[in-house]
Amino acid sequence: MAYGIQLPVQSQSTLYAEPWETGAGPDDLVAVARAADAAGFAYVACCDHVAIPRRLAPAMSTVWYDPVATLAHLAAVTERIRLLSHVAVVGLRHPLLTAKQYATLDHLSGGRLILGVGAGHVREEFEALGVDFERRGAVLDETMDALRAALGPDEYPEHHGKTYDFAGLGQRPRPARPQVPLWVGGSSPAAVRRAALKGDGWLPQGDPRERLPRKIARIRRLRADAGLGGPYTVGALTEPLYVGRPGWDVGRRTLAGPPEEIAGSLRAYRALGADQIQVRFRSRSRAELIEQIHAFGAEVAPRLD
Repeated sequence: MAYGIQLPVQSQSTLYAEPWETGAGPDDLVAVARAADAAGFAYVACCDHVAIPRRLAPAMSTVWYDPVATLAHLAAVTERIRLLSHVAVVGLRHPLLTAKQYATLDHLSGGRLILGVGAGHVREEFEALGVDFERRGAVLDETMDALRAALGPDEYPEHHGKTYDFAGLGQRPRPARPQVPLWVGGSSPAAVRRAALKGDGWLPQGDPRERLPRKIARIRRLRADAGLGGPYTVGALTEPLYVGRPGWDVGRRTLAGPPEEIAGSLRAYRALGADQIQVRFRSRSRAELIEQIHAFGAEVAPRLD
């Protein structure tokens, strides 16, 4: 079972950011990404918000690194780890602009991009950029169709839809592969349907374990009914983790203990139908987080399968 990590520092919502991240910066991001690369992680992930309104800033903070710039920077200092946008709110931008940015990233990284997309939830972002918030679901559906064309192998992609219409416009460089994987984030009924019918994978949003089987079964059923085959990656977000016995309060939801116990608990995600898990570690410093990453890669990961 593959395992990846949402990077610290690049987004600092009070729901999950650790206190040490407040004073952290680019050097910390690089060190964590390199540690994950060395520890066998499948991907590092970066979020997407353009601007946070004052009403949400106390909870969300205003620290949200741009995913294209951040992942491109990290591509240059890592070797094999995949680069995931989790998730890009692609409906905020014209698909040709999104395709230009992410195709370049995939080209420069040697084909390491996974484009995770989502509908978004901050009304003020849409309003500031002149995008209809109420139509964001329909716009995302069409944007994904446009991105399928614009991130494909054709130098002159073509798309004709209700919101976007383009043809005869060349874009190079092309992605390093014939098609960039598109994973869909979100756990609403509409997001799950979108993930099943338009995506190459699903990134749930905070679903506890007991909710996953029903939603995974729906994805499988929708794909089967639509005659869709080929590779498909189902993800899961685990509980916060701490490998070993912490000497501090890591919170009651945190899964902590010996590697074999943690691995035994995480193997249940495979039984539920997940192909990859996204993990997050409790930590009090960059050094402790890197220690946790290495411990997971060396002592937990080999026990996952």
